[in-house]
Amino acid sequence: MRIVAKIGTSSVTDEQGRMNRPAVAKLADELAVLAGRSHEVIVVSSGAVAAGIAALGRTERPGDLATLQALSAAGQSRLMETYNSELGRHGLVAAQVLLDPHDFVDRRQYLHARQTLLKLLELGCVPVVNENDAIANEELRYGDNDRLAALVAHTTGAEVLVLLTDLDGLYTADPRRDHDAELVSQVSADDPLLAIEAGSGGSGRGSGGMASKLASARIASWSGVRTVIARASAPDALVRAVDAEGIGTTFAAHERRLPARKLWIAFASRIAGSIVVDDGARRALVERPTSLLPAGVVDVIGAFDQDATVDVVDTEGQVFARGMVSLDSDRLRNIAGRQTRELPTGLAHEVIHRDDLVVLPS
Repeated sequence: MRIVAKIGTSSVTDEQGRMNRPAVAKLADELAVLAGRSHEVIVVSSGAVAAGIAALGRTERPGDLATLQALSAAGQSRLMETYNSELGRHGLVAAQVLLDPHDFVDRRQYLHARQTLLKLLELGCVPVVNENDAIANEELRYGDNDRLAALVAHTTGAEVLVLLTDLDGLYTADPRRDHDAELVSQVSADDPLLAIEAGSGGSGRGSGGMASKLASARIASWSGVRTVIARASAPDALVRAVDAEGIGTTFAAHERRLPARKLWIAFASRIAGSIVVDDGARRALVERPTSLLPAGVVDVIGAFDQDATVDVVDTEGQVFARGMVSLDSDRLRNIAGRQTRELPTGLAHEVIHRDDLVVLPS
């Protein structure tokens, strides 16, 4: 079985942001158990920025991108040193893999990333994946490792994705604020829970939260991957999640499976704007695989560049699709509502090509 295990910043660092070696040692022990059963495991690990904060004597996570990038570069080596040491106790070899969004949007990069990860598994390594924060830019990045883990699970054909965190799983409310909150143990592929709005805040040491984990579960579900959210510190958490022993919250795999490029579009962490379309265009996009043409565009909201990811909205304001635009917002406004024969020579005839458009679940 192939497994992707993601562990969050709060689960691999202490309150000061230093690497929590006992926590990584616990994870390594569980990885060794799975390896002993001939399972292949890829680890997606947060913690580089937090480790960099501690290494440089800072006390708070900065907000500016340049400092975050620098701290990530300082912390990544410390993160890997810990994994090298703890996995080495079991004779396992950690292999650092840094990815950015281009590795999933661009077909060649996607195939290259997939080939590298699969080759590492073939060689018996444990790939330790992280977003390449040191060079990621603000416009095109994952923003948290939950989405990255789901995309890695899709890319490598994993059967299970385990999101290890500082909560027992998904609750009906925030258990830190509501004592009546109940743990949700099972979520079906079409359950409305997969579309609820959850809090984005976590421990403060990372960039994710339950909202990003729900987004990750949606991505994984649409990839045909069973997903489990569980507390990292629980006894044998990873092994129990893989064995489906009733730990945390389990999200069932969906029958609908999207290619990696469309997964990135559907669950992009940054939406640059929106396009309002008429009823005819909405029906065409929903009922048959077609591209969005200028004639169906009613309004353009926001300022965005070519190849940006935007929401597609009906006249009642409901988002029903998402796609990557072939025109920037200014050009699109100039041709909105025009028939194809009326378009200037050399201008793209499709606002969003059908290969770059995803109809979202209702």
